[in-house]
Amino acid sequence: MGWAELILAMTLFLATHFLPAQGPVRARLVRALGAPAYFALYGTISTLTLVWILAAAARAPHVELLAPAPWQRWGANLAMPAAFVCLGLGLGFRYPYTLFGRRRSTFDPDEPGLAAITRHPALWALAIWAAAHAVANPDLAHLIAFGLFLVISVAAFGLFDRRARAAEPARWPGIQDATALLSLRPLGQAGWLRRNRKGLLVRILLGLALYAAMLGLHPWLIGVSPLP
Repeated sequence: MGWAELILAMTLFLATHFLPAQGPVRARLVRALGAPAYFALYGTISTLTLVWILAAAARAPHVELLAPAPWQRWGANLAMPAAFVCLGLGLGFRYPYTLFGRRRSTFDPDEPGLAAITRHPALWALAIWAAAHAVANPDLAHLIAFGLFLVISVAAFGLFDRRARAAEPARWPGIQDATALLSLRPLGQAGWLRRNRKGLLVRILLGLALYAAMLGLHPWLIGVSPLP
């Protein structure tokens, strides 16, 4: 199918993400399906279309842009633990206006928790994953595929923040001040560490466990070993 499959997969991915993201469309779908069913269906479609894009990129015509070298895989292997730690931080995140955030939670700016480090950990995970894999797979099809995910993840930072500002215009300045796009300052604050170190440690260990599992499953799931 040449490039047609990759183009079709990317088009479907974009359509299923951006059309439901429109306020009236999403509101009608949530009312019709119920919030749990809607978000479960949305997550399933997102995962399936993402997998399809990667499979289509592997089947697309191979146009080498840079000769493969060991450093490219080493770069990905060094970056992916950080991506999975960010994913561990973001799963069930106690901040509603981000990817994988608890939709029904009420965020308290006086106790921002892990959001003081970043209010978008899962988006950082997606961005690091996409950038690392673009470097490790420097052919045209994979650069297009991973470049798409990188652009989407970067654009989503602003999109989620605009949603938060629109949802809570009065509280947004306080929320913005209490959280960060990315900051390591809380790690040097004794009070913040005392309140959050247990949750932080658990989520870091969760992320590293997920990374170890994916490292072992990668040859079976993707068909190639990620190791240099």
